[in-house]
Amino acid sequence: MPGGRLTQQERQRIAAGLADGLSYAEIGRRLERPTSTISREVSRNGGPGRYRSQQAHLATVRRARRGTPVASREGRPPGGTTEDRIVALAVASGMPRTMARVHVDLLMSEDGRRTAAELVRRLEVSPASVSVAVNYLVRHGYARRERDPRRRRDVYVVDDEAWYHSIAISARQTLASARAATEAAGTLGPGSPVGQRLLRAGTFLERVVEDMKESADRWRTLLT
Repeated sequence: MPGGRLTQQERQRIAAGLADGLSYAEIGRRLERPTSTISREVSRNGGPGRYRSQQAHLATVRRARRGTPVASREGRPPGGTTEDRIVALAVASGMPRTMARVHVDLLMSEDGRRTAAELVRRLEVSPASVSVAVNYLVRHGYARRERDPRRRRDVYVVDDEAWYHSIAISARQTLASARAATEAAGTLGPGSPVGQRLLRAGTFLERVVEDMKESADRWRTLLT
C-alpha cells in the first residue's frame, strides 16, 4: 500500500465516510490515499454495507501474523450476524439503513439504553447521522428520549412498550389518511368514480386500523 499500512484511525474514518455516503474517491482524498487502497480495504472486509473498522483492523493483524489469504465472502455465515439480518429486514420494510442500525443497536444493548456519543462510537457514524436517526425513531415511537440531569445529556431508550407506541403512532397516521380520503369522497360526490374509489379506500383503512388498535390494546399486557 502506498504510504504504508492503514492505521486503525484511518479505518475508523473510512467507516464514517461510508456511513455518510461518501465515495471511495472522496474518502481516499480526505485520507490522502489512492482510491484503489480504499476500494481494496472495503471489499476485503465485508463491502460497503458491512465494513466495520475494528473488525477490519483485527482481521488485518491476524492475516499479517498468520500469513493466510483473505477469507472469501462465500465462506461467511449466510446472512451475516443476527444484527445484520435484523437490520436487513428493517431496511427491506422501508426503514432507512442508518435508522435501522441505530434501532437494532438499542435493541441489542443490555439495558436498551445508549447515549448519542455511544451510538457514534459503536456504529462509527457521524453525530449528525445519529441525530437524524434518533429523531426518526422517537417520532415514530420506536424509542424515547430521556434526560440525564447529572451529565446534562440525552439518553435514548428502547423498552417493551416501544412496540405498542410505534403501532399506536402508525395507526393514528393511517387513520388520519383514511378520514381524509372519506372527506374527499364526500366533496367529490360518492356517486363519481373518484369519490367511490376514495370512499372504499377510506372505509377499508379505517376498519383495518380500528381492528389493529383493538388488537394492540388487547395484547399489550404481553409486553409487561
